[in-house]
Amino acid sequence: MGDPVRVLVVDDSSFMRKALSGLLSSDPEIQVVGTAPDGRFVLRKLEQLQPDVVTLDIEMPGMDGITTLSKIMCDHPVPVLMVSSLTQEGAAVTLNALSLGAVDFVPKPSGQISLDIENARAEIIAKVKAAAKADLKNLAKGRIRVAAQAPEIAAAAAERPAAQARPVGPVARIVAIGVSTGGPQTLMGILPQLPANLAAPVMIVQHMPEGFTRTFAERLDQACMLAVKEAEDGDALGNGRAYLAPGGSHMTVTRGRTIRISKEPYDTLHKPSVDVMMESVINVFGASAIGVLLTGMGKDGAESMVKLRRRGGHTIAESAQTAIVYGMPREAVELGGAEFVLPADRVAEQLVALVD
Repeated sequence: MGDPVRVLVVDDSSFMRKALSGLLSSDPEIQVVGTAPDGRFVLRKLEQLQPDVVTLDIEMPGMDGITTLSKIMCDHPVPVLMVSSLTQEGAAVTLNALSLGAVDFVPKPSGQISLDIENARAEIIAKVKAAAKADLKNLAKGRIRVAAQAPEIAAAAAERPAAQARPVGPVARIVAIGVSTGGPQTLMGILPQLPANLAAPVMIVQHMPEGFTRTFAERLDQACMLAVKEAEDGDALGNGRAYLAPGGSHMTVTRGRTIRISKEPYDTLHKPSVDVMMESVINVFGASAIGVLLTGMGKDGAESMVKLRRRGGHTIAESAQTAIVYGMPREAVELGGAEFVLPADRVAEQLVALVD
């Protein structure tokens, strides 16, 4: 075992600082090297303690989490994991934080601090370890790419065709995308490059908790030429449309070309699960499916990419050149499940070519 992950915990609540510190310290591979009550103390402690990861509360008096994050990324870049309330407003602010350079986030109960955080122990520990492995250079390059293409994409999205102008032919092909840590920024760079007349629907599993996926889907919809929505049970698949799995539930496709949202299976590490989604896509579409595995920790989706490739479908894995966390796509590559290994800025072009 190598050196433990050094963590600085920042939260205005002394109870939460103690709870998070105790929770993280219970893992022998993590060391809490310090705490801070608000953003004013953070930069000094970063210089002094040299943490590998900062957990940062979004809602703090004085210097709030967003301001603190901006200063961290400007003056002393280090992987930051946001701690966010489970509210619509909290979801919007959290997505802003991800666009400013936070690697990922973990939810905490809104209002009075609750011991429910102990129930999220495994997720918080896993995300801290994933954040420690994040490539901040790729994170920064991705932010620059997204910012550079934003004006052109916004103009194109504003002129996207109405629903009746979208391709209405039979759904013969499908694109299935799986992504985790670093995903919001990566998807924001890829999906807006896909044309409104894409002759396939796009199903997306982003590891994200309930309460955040609807807000994220709305942001993608505003930025994309494709119509993007949080998937609902019974949605009919349509070409030129993208469906984001709701947090806390699995998304699969039926033989009737409709979407099914369910809590089953219950025993998966992630909910939504990339493997669960891709398995259903393989069963229904077989060789007519295209699988994509992007940045993220772990191996969710890797084995399904192997199965899809063996069935004759096309598969794309993001390369280490751009992946913020080269975990899930690396697993697919090492297992032989990646037909194409590409940087994120070439994925959309390859998808269009494969769909055509």
